[in-house]
Amino acid sequence: MKKILVNEVGPRDGLQNIENILNVEERFDLIKSLEKAGINSLEIGSFVNPKSVPAMANTDVLLDKLSTTKSHYSVLIPNTVGYKAAKENRVKEICLVLCATESMNMENINKSIKDTIVEFKEIIKMTKQDNIRSKIYLSVAFECPYEGIVNPDYIHELTKDFLCNGVNEVVIADTIGAGKPEQVKKLFNTLVNDFGSSKFSAHFHDTESLAISNVKAAMEEGISKFDSCIAGLGGCPFAPGASGNLATEDLVSMLHKEGVETGIDEEMLRKSAKLAAKLTS
Repeated sequence: MKKILVNEVGPRDGLQNIENILNVEERFDLIKSLEKAGINSLEIGSFVNPKSVPAMANTDVLLDKLSTTKSHYSVLIPNTVGYKAAKENRVKEICLVLCATESMNMENINKSIKDTIVEFKEIIKMTKQDNIRSKIYLSVAFECPYEGIVNPDYIHELTKDFLCNGVNEVVIADTIGAGKPEQVKKLFNTLVNDFGSSKFSAHFHDTESLAISNVKAAMEEGISKFDSCIAGLGGCPFAPGASGNLATEDLVSMLHKEGVETGIDEEMLRKSAKLAAKLTS
């Protein structure tokens, strides 16, 4: 594999669960620093209830400040209300999150999987009409903190359902960092064989220090896009035991050592990591 696309999720996933809440200017500075390092695909915030996730308040203001840049920005939305806010703010890509167990889905968005799927299909339909790109995170794809191991057949079933309903991308998300390389390889082998590799990306947490190994396992099956988070910040606020995400600087360093192109400057990336640590300390 000659090139990998790194999708930076620090400005959203990295900041949503920390005590030190950044203001819009600080979030903007972090994003611009990441862009200077060569990252041009970023998840920059979410349209969620600020009472639930205070760190994501004023994402509309942030988007307005970023309106003149050429990077590809996405935002997370939990429901139709969030979608309407994203559309009003001219967002080009929205991210949905469906947890693969009832317990986790209730903790995350307080809805059953069935009801969530119905609403998400309606949102995907609207994205087609509004020319907005959509992707869905299949969260706790390997293991749930409440219900344990997740059946890979169910992930396959959900994937097929959403691809058939027009979602542009499916992100296999190891939300608590419990996935093992052999599990990752086996799941992606099946998904890629049935649906092709271009519709998929992966999101790994480093709870058990296996994120890099899981990236390599996914790459072996043809996956060429990965989420990562500057300075390894983050963790799901609704998933006990979910520690930080895979650090962008670690992912890029590994890829470069393997001779894989990313378009990212490691020296500038280290400066971004220092800024992220300073802003969140």
